[in-house]
Amino acid sequence: MTTNRFLARMSLENEVGAALSDTRIRLLEEIGKRGSINQAARAVPLSYKAAWDAIDTLNNLAAEPLVLRVTGGRQGGGTQLTEYGKKIVAMYRALEIEYQTVLDRLSARLGEAGACDIPGFQQLMRRMSMKASARNQFAGTVVGLIAGGVDYEVRLRLDESNEIAAVITKASAENLGLTIGREVVALVKSSSVILGTDRDMRLTARNQLWGQVSVVHPGPVNSEVTLALPAGRSVTAVVTDSSCKRLGLAPGVEACAFFKSSSVILAVYD
Repeated sequence: MTTNRFLARMSLENEVGAALSDTRIRLLEEIGKRGSINQAARAVPLSYKAAWDAIDTLNNLAAEPLVLRVTGGRQGGGTQLTEYGKKIVAMYRALEIEYQTVLDRLSARLGEAGACDIPGFQQLMRRMSMKASARNQFAGTVVGLIAGGVDYEVRLRLDESNEIAAVITKASAENLGLTIGREVVALVKSSSVILGTDRDMRLTARNQLWGQVSVVHPGPVNSEVTLALPAGRSVTAVVTDSSCKRLGLAPGVEACAFFKSSSVILAVYD
């Protein structure tokens, strides 16, 4: 006889709802063991690109970087799990043990009461899960709210070096309950991000984030370019291959990612 059981596969959220899943924790654990994102990705398994996307998202949303790129040395560099990253992994695993104990106790009680439909409940939870398609996700604190009639300009502080601005309708600002000091998530599609390398250029785009190219993923027509920002964050843009070549975008090159404030979507979690 097959016995259904709730399994502890946690998805932890902070006050802005940033998911920390079992897959991402396993990726962090493998990076800590192997010191290589490539080897860690194969062990999980994930594609190399999916692994870096996950790390970029975690570093963007965490209070401190969880993973750092290490350059130089006899091995030519690698990837390192930070002390903060190790603490997050240890906390997750400790919570998972307690979580599984509670789920086992709950399953037993529901079974005794004849009310345990574990498969149906699991299906409901899967259907209710939501993931955002936006490549760039930033956790920030509201530090400015400027009313403009039918809309609001919202300024978010990502860290000591970076701020971004969003323009949303007054109704949306009220619906989200935005106030100074509120934690929110800013979503920006990679196709909305434009790259430049000239510090003297004048732009109308409200958001300008300077950093260094960390990785370029070439494609048949477009390339995906990720800039490493100060404080361990990153931003990704999709640009044409011709533009990538014309700007000389390659790892180590300084560049600016800019995007309009109207291209930023804000989200909060109750």
